[in-house]
Amino acid sequence: MMYRNFAARSALRAISSSNASVARSALTNPAFKAQLTSSARAIRPTTKPSFALAAHKPVTTALIRHASSSSSDGEVDMMAGMKSEAKVIKDTFSLNEVPKEALYLGMAGVVPYLATSLQTVALSYEINHAAQTGDGLIFSGQSAELMLHMLEPVQVAYGAVILSFLGAIHWGLEWAGYGGKYGYKRYAAGVIAPAVAWPTLLLPFEYALISQFLAFTFLYYNDARAATAGRAPHWYSMYRFVLTFVVGASIVATLIGREQIAQSLTTEHTIKDKINALIFLQKKEKEEVEARRKAAVEEEE
Repeated sequence: MMYRNFAARSALRAISSSNASVARSALTNPAFKAQLTSSARAIRPTTKPSFALAAHKPVTTALIRHASSSSSDGEVDMMAGMKSEAKVIKDTFSLNEVPKEALYLGMAGVVPYLATSLQTVALSYEINHAAQTGDGLIFSGQSAELMLHMLEPVQVAYGAVILSFLGAIHWGLEWAGYGGKYGYKRYAAGVIAPAVAWPTLLLPFEYALISQFLAFTFLYYNDARAATAGRAPHWYSMYRFVLTFVVGASIVATLIGREQIAQSLTTEHTIKDKINALIFLQKKEKEEVEARRKAAVEEEE
């Protein structure tokens, strides 16, 4: 019995080993390889390689490309929008339609105002530097303060002249009948300007500048309305805006410069001090006249 079992197992092992050797010989056979290759080609999908690669691309790659293309388009649109806005600003502030004579003379007219403002800032720096270190860079502290006080009436008086000139323009427009006849309505604009400008000469310097700043702003508003309504040339509004901006910036720079030396600057006599000094002088002169009269009467006696 034991021999039968051993014989059966040996026979099974021989059969399995023979089948494995047959399978190996078949796989190593070139003809069998060709058949396998042809059958694999037969069952291979017929899709194109490019489509297959595109189908297997990661989704993130497509999203990144879409985002980059979208961002480049956005940058182009943004640059185009900025150029368009810059062109609008350039056209808005353009002074090409202003007559060259009026443009050149107007710009030259604000030069003295701008020069006095810059000089005030420079002298204020000298005074402040002298107060901190004991000496200025170019001038001494006392010389700079004296020159500063000399500039004050120049700047205020010139501002009053400009304001009066701006008011007189409306009289000229009314006489020329530009946009029609408006009578007292347009004459009033020419009268109000000098009526507000010249009393500022009696005010302390800072208050005078602030008053003139408000007057310049009001006149620009009135001139802009006149240009919009056809009572003045259409270019006059922008022309006045540019000139008023320069004058207003000069006034602000002057006030800032003087604010830096408010503590070290000698106190300026206000209009009240000047009036009190005038009253005191008149009273003193009357007392002197009365004393002379009494002395003359006593001599006669």
